[in-house]
Amino acid sequence: MSILPLQGHDEAKTRVTRAFAAGRLPQVLLITGPEGVGKQRFALWIGQLVLCERPASEPCGRCQSCRLAVSLEHPDLHWLVPVERPKAGDQDRQIEEAADRIGDQLAARREKGRWGPAEGLAAHGVASAHLLLRRAALTPVMSKRKLFIVGEANRLVPQESSPEAANALLKLLEEPPADTTVLLTATEPDQVLPTIRSRAVQLRLAPLPDGQVREFAAAHLGDGSISDADIRGAAGSIGRLAAPADAPEKATRGARAVADAVRKGDGSAYERALAQAPWQARGGFTDLLDALAVELSLDMRNGMPREAATAAVAALTKVQAAREQAQGNVNPQLILAALVDDLSEVSGER
Repeated sequence: MSILPLQGHDEAKTRVTRAFAAGRLPQVLLITGPEGVGKQRFALWIGQLVLCERPASEPCGRCQSCRLAVSLEHPDLHWLVPVERPKAGDQDRQIEEAADRIGDQLAARREKGRWGPAEGLAAHGVASAHLLLRRAALTPVMSKRKLFIVGEANRLVPQESSPEAANALLKLLEEPPADTTVLLTATEPDQVLPTIRSRAVQLRLAPLPDGQVREFAAAHLGDGSISDADIRGAAGSIGRLAAPADAPEKATRGARAVADAVRKGDGSAYERALAQAPWQARGGFTDLLDALAVELSLDMRNGMPREAATAAVAALTKVQAAREQAQGNVNPQLILAALVDDLSEVSGER
């Protein structure tokens, strides 16, 4: 199936279509707004508008370009989503692996019509940066322009291991090719690396009225299980309807407790590890590790010195290894105890 339609955001649509009609649509746009409000779907709508063969106030929805764009099959529309770090050793194979993983994610989105946030360890790493640069150097296949959507751009990690890729990526955002548009999305602009944020024009999406959320739920989530209380609890974000209300907050609290315990360096981290339930390595424990990865990533994006950022990258690697262990039958207490030991070492807290 195709991606579900964009709901609401009429004012933002009008601003974009007027700018596009006047030839003033920014080549690099950072779309922000509450979690689940439709930022990536809005970016896809812009992509459809840019590639449409006869655009007006909306993409026509009938031409070949529109149909291919909304089914994620247009050769000039490249949607990059966060993925876990490739395991291949060779750079070319890493890029291929990243492309395959992104392709799998987009296939899942096409099948379901919608999606949720990426897992905590997923990111736009070195391989994804190289993939973007390679595709940006290509000539458009069937349209006059090519367009890139970088979903959850707050997960663009510092390319410490590849400064060449980092510099080339920044150069691309500073001076995109004339036939290229780049759309970045993030919940808050300050979550994005300052060097990237400074190169983009920002557009913020507001929460949707409850009536529009209810209309979308009735049309596309019509199993009768969504109540008026659910609509109000979504707070104008369609994406929140499908997420357990307290799961993200619980995982985030747990991750911050682990990070704070590591920073104390007085044995608190081991006490936190022993407090972890010794069963069910999947589920809540995996959520905690994902949230811990997000916390470490946010630290890296908040302008920390290079040495500290390098340590944070090493810490993320440790969290990824712990998450892989958590997929097996290893005791979560043992995993977390080893992880806090590793985090204490790379952060210099012991």
